[in-house]
Amino acid sequence: MKKLPYLILAVAIFLIAACSSNHQHENGAGGSEAKAHGTTKEYTSAYVCPMHCEGSGSDQAGKCPVCGMDYVPLSEHVHDGHNH
Repeated sequence: MKKLPYLILAVAIFLIAACSSNHQHENGAGGSEAKAHGTTKEYTSAYVCPMHCEGSGSDQAGKCPVCGMDYVPLSEHVHDGHNH
């Protein structure tokens, strides 16, 4: 039972390290302007599916035709850090 606190500590450190890898997209000049991380319409449309389903993306708000999730504005999706 003396190893249990060490196991809990090891798991906690692993989870903190895994969750702290912030997946922010920065421009090449070192600024913090967010960018899309793909080149197809699933990533570059004004409104995107959070799951980036193939064939999704639109210039208008709506629902993804593949998974049914609500589209989110690209700027909001990328600005939020886009954590997978």
